[in-house]
Amino acid sequence: MEMKHVIIFAVIGIVALLGFNIINGNSHEKKREMVTSSTASDTNDAPSRSTDIASKPLSQQPKAILDDATNKIDQAQQSEQDRLE
Repeated sequence: MEMKHVIIFAVIGIVALLGFNIINGNSHEKKREMVTSSTASDTNDAPSRSTDIASKPLSQQPKAILDDATNKIDQAQQSEQDRLE
């Protein structure tokens, strides 16, 4: 392969990667905005949930923590499905 072909191939590759990064960056910013807007509403409820878990007996705290984490995962999956639709 001649040197000019390698240079042309490299320039085309760089331009393709730059275009991909720009497109991917825009979608990443949209996701970040959605996450920050959804977590802003969740942070208002967080102190009450943590005190609910702390007020439970020690034998029930691990289950309460797992239930809380499961609820958060379910909410995240639901919001992801809504976003995809």
